[in-house]
Amino acid sequence: MKKYMLKLSLATAISVTSFSATASETVNIGVPSWTGAQAIAHLLQAVVNDRIGGEAELVPGNNATIFQGMDQGKGDIDVHPDVWLPNQESFTKKYVDEAGTVVLSKNSYEGNQGFCVPTKFGEANSISDIADLGRPDVAAKMDSDGNGKGEMWIGAPGWASANVNEVKVRDYDLLPFIDPIRAEESVKTARIKDAIAKNEGYAFYCYKPHAVWYMFDVSMLSEPTFDEAKYQMIQPSDDPEWYEKSKVATKDALKNVQIAWSKSLHDRSPAIAEFFERFSLTADDVSGFAYQISGKGREPGEVAKEWIAENTDRVDGWLGL
Repeated sequence: MKKYMLKLSLATAISVTSFSATASETVNIGVPSWTGAQAIAHLLQAVVNDRIGGEAELVPGNNATIFQGMDQGKGDIDVHPDVWLPNQESFTKKYVDEAGTVVLSKNSYEGNQGFCVPTKFGEANSISDIADLGRPDVAAKMDSDGNGKGEMWIGAPGWASANVNEVKVRDYDLLPFIDPIRAEESVKTARIKDAIAKNEGYAFYCYKPHAVWYMFDVSMLSEPTFDEAKYQMIQPSDDPEWYEKSKVATKDALKNVQIAWSKSLHDRSPAIAEFFERFSLTADDVSGFAYQISGKGREPGEVAKEWIAENTDRVDGWLGL
């Protein structure tokens, strides 16, 4: 009887210790504005909450805010779910390479960036290359505000890619014909839908993976092949005269996209940090997530839970099981 009670006491102690360790596993996940990042953030949250048994909260923010939070290591923001490189290289150089306060995942998926038009609009007006947007007849068909210039969405406020695209519009000699527009991505999506329905002209920054390829019939325009010598981009975080000093007259190189997290998380929530080290997705995974959320209007959390249930082997691998 005494041996039984001793075993029971030990089991109870171990159980309490394990619970305490699990309960201490907490993380705040940054959520940028683009759909792919939102989808990944919800997936990370669902795995932490439902599989690890920890607590994960979502914190909206732009790239600068999220990286600063990870750098501080106080738990205000611990994770960036969708770091595009070299777009966000100014942040990774500062916090990953120099300060050493942020960890960048070794597992990435491939991203491709460019400019798109609705396919029918492109075919009807012989638009296949970025230079075609500088034709006066094309610009006139993209002019929705009557100022004599067409509009092109170049990204959302706070996006490093939007800064690149603003320089591109200038260096592709499109400024006399095109106004570069920054707005939230939802504005762009609504405008694409409206332009296709009304058979109007529209051009916009586009990238893969993304839900837009499932939602609409759009085509990516060709650009000059990537040339490092013609791609000298300086971000605002590095120099207030970034626009004047930058020169981008070539297509972006293919991107590596991965998650990043605060180095302090390894001490504060080691099980979550180990999960992040193993976490990996494909471009098709992210496009599928984005389509379910943007295209079908489903709740990101619901999509994440459904994906986890359908991909238990992959999730087990992330958790080292």
